[in-house]
Amino acid sequence: MSFPAAVLGTGQTHHVAKRSDVSMAGMCREAIDRALADADLTMADIDAIVIGKAPDMFEGMMMPELYLADALGAPGKPLLRVHTAGSVGGSTACVAANMVQGGVHEKVLAIAWEKQSESNAMWALSIPVPFTMPVGAGAGGYFAPHVRSYIRRSNAPLHVGAMVAAKDRRNGAKNPHAHLKQGDKTVEEVLSSQMLWDPIRFDETCPSSDGACAVVIGGEKSAAAVEAAGKKVGWIHATAMRTEPLAYAGRDQVNPQAGQEAAKALWAQAGITDPLAEIDAAEIYVPFSWFEPMWLENLGFAAPGDGWKLTDKGETEIGGALPVNPSGGVLSSNPIGASGMIRFAEAAKQVMERAGDYQVENARKALGHAYGGGSQYFSMWVVGSERR
Repeated sequence: MSFPAAVLGTGQTHHVAKRSDVSMAGMCREAIDRALADADLTMADIDAIVIGKAPDMFEGMMMPELYLADALGAPGKPLLRVHTAGSVGGSTACVAANMVQGGVHEKVLAIAWEKQSESNAMWALSIPVPFTMPVGAGAGGYFAPHVRSYIRRSNAPLHVGAMVAAKDRRNGAKNPHAHLKQGDKTVEEVLSSQMLWDPIRFDETCPSSDGACAVVIGGEKSAAAVEAAGKKVGWIHATAMRTEPLAYAGRDQVNPQAGQEAAKALWAQAGITDPLAEIDAAEIYVPFSWFEPMWLENLGFAAPGDGWKLTDKGETEIGGALPVNPSGGVLSSNPIGASGMIRFAEAAKQVMERAGDYQVENARKALGHAYGGGSQYFSMWVVGSERR
């Protein structure tokens, strides 16, 4: 049996390159306090806490959740850490939602974060791991061949990646929490920026950010109290998580099987038969611009080879058929451990009508999506303005 669950409130820090003014604990508490305030709750109302972050080597601190427990409000309450590489923020939100849906807790706080300035994620990714193919050149070097493969398969014109980057930076300029605010970024400027990993250019990459994100998820009674106060909640219609090995014979790294299967499960659980027609806004994990058309296909919004056409026609802009990353997405803010949860929180903000200057008109259903590792971890949810 599954019980109803809804997002009651969300909170984020202002994402920047370096937060030297606060500790990791202080940064997390900023997001938590804002989420609690958004839900009109206090820490005393929370029954359990679920936390998530990217690999510990990204910050050079092992198991920080142990020393952070006090700051996160966890003493005397169940505390669970989730880890699924870069998708962890989304997975953390899914686990928190599942706790409420399973009737285990009434109100759960989920928190995810990253303080990239205290380490170096590129070189943390390059440390040799037994029995695993080395990365050696950071995330961009790892994913560039997949992007080249996508372009070859789909015959996509090379300006499509620049269109995504310019769009997301324009959107990010409307978001007070975004790290990069480049509202005047043009396609021509993106195309003239430095080539880093062919065909990925400097302006087509995500920044390295310090930041945190929190969401408060509650059951039917808690959601009713928020609605009675005249505010909307984000009803959780479906969640899905899938994983596949990093490397195996015949693995498709352009259109991963785990992502396809997670999306199919998600749409089925949400009762969605035509995602492109039924989803009003999508927050998709796009750390390098070409992943927008790639994930549009992986998620079932477009047939294989056709994802770039939605971008090229302007359909992923705010006001298009499927606004993608109206918040500015990962291309505008990337505190890795929190990036997935930010996607989930931003999807919820759309259906709760709390997105401010980047609010999508009449957003009734929204997708939050995250991926991690070598495109082998996937987490996603569908939230709606109305209970199913």
